[in-house]
Amino acid sequence: MSRIYYSLYDRLLQRRVLARAFAKVRRAKGAPGHDGQRIADFEANVDDELTRLVHELRTKTYRPQPVRRVTIPKPGGGERNLGIPAVRDRVVQQALLDILQPIFDPDFHPSSYGYRPGRSCQQAVAKATMFVRQYRLAHVVDMDLSKCFDRLDHDLIVTSIRRRVRDGSILALLRLFLESGVMIEGNWEATEVGSPQGGVISPLISNVYLDAFDQEMKRRGHRIVRYADDILILCRTRSAAEHAREVATGILEGELRLAVNKEKTHLVHASRGVKFLGVEIGLQWIRIQDKKVAAFKAKVKALTGRNCSGNLERVIIDLNPVLRGFANYFGMATCKNLFATLMSWIRRRLRAKQLALWKRPGRLHRRLRQLGYQGEFPKIRMTRWRSSRSPQASWSMPNAWLGALGLFDLATVETGVLPQVT
Repeated sequence: MSRIYYSLYDRLLQRRVLARAFAKVRRAKGAPGHDGQRIADFEANVDDELTRLVHELRTKTYRPQPVRRVTIPKPGGGERNLGIPAVRDRVVQQALLDILQPIFDPDFHPSSYGYRPGRSCQQAVAKATMFVRQYRLAHVVDMDLSKCFDRLDHDLIVTSIRRRVRDGSILALLRLFLESGVMIEGNWEATEVGSPQGGVISPLISNVYLDAFDQEMKRRGHRIVRYADDILILCRTRSAAEHAREVATGILEGELRLAVNKEKTHLVHASRGVKFLGVEIGLQWIRIQDKKVAAFKAKVKALTGRNCSGNLERVIIDLNPVLRGFANYFGMATCKNLFATLMSWIRRRLRAKQLALWKRPGRLHRRLRQLGYQGEFPKIRMTRWRSSRSPQASWSMPNAWLGALGLFDLATVETGVLPQVT
């Protein structure tokens, strides 16, 4: 029997709890909310801000502001709504999250990985891979939910939380966040359903909400892997997968009042690759999805364009976090050759950038003579892309020289290594 919590609100009234929550909000950074207050503005008057929050929470006069609605394009087309709460509201949400997360997280489904402490996308991919290869569950249902965060039912959210938390003040505060509304181009709109994607507390709310789906699928004997609203159901036969899709759709659209995108929800065999969290999981391989490679190359191009300001050292400083982030995430794939190919292309772009900075062939030739090369060198056009592949470019800027400038080398990353999961 899970423990029921009746008295939690007093924890929010401790100044140190809110101070610790603000430290987390500051580390997460983020844009201002509807009121325009930046994190730096809050920090400049942090003592007064925290004192006011404690007073408002104690006297029950605290009211969250409407979230600022922004839309961002989705990789597959369409738009995703994000809600940006005010900084002070993010502090209270973070404090509430710190209280509720330890209560709910230990009882979540073992194959739920999204937005949980100590869990990652790589572990979710590893779990799905284990089901495919070791359990031979190669027929996979890839479920797609339409605007999951925007459709969460407020009454069901509160009911789900109430199963473990009976503190009326906590539940009332949660209602305030859910019903604070959104500001769209200066106009307030009510939020009768949904929890804004971008809110600090929203990931926990969605996990609590969807855990009912996870546990019901487990009770019926279906193997799943879920990362937030990305859901895979893994089965041994196609008929079992078709049945699982019907069962899952019934739970999600019935009890949970969500919408399954019938056009994007599909069955796939692992021999053709199961797309999940940016990779494709095959029977013997994991590869990076083409659109993720394209997005990575677009970022590199934006940082290494010949018309970008700054010397090569500055470009490499800005580029390295992008390379490390890509390697740290996608190192789980079998992509050694791809990383080597990308690294060759990146070095070529850097050589093109340096040629453009030198401007004149004479400066290139001077560099070659400093390195000990003799004779006459043909002139090349310093701003042509093909010149970056010339012998002169490679001689004047060898791989070792770029490495000495600090360039992170994707080709040295160990790939194809997945974390251990159970």
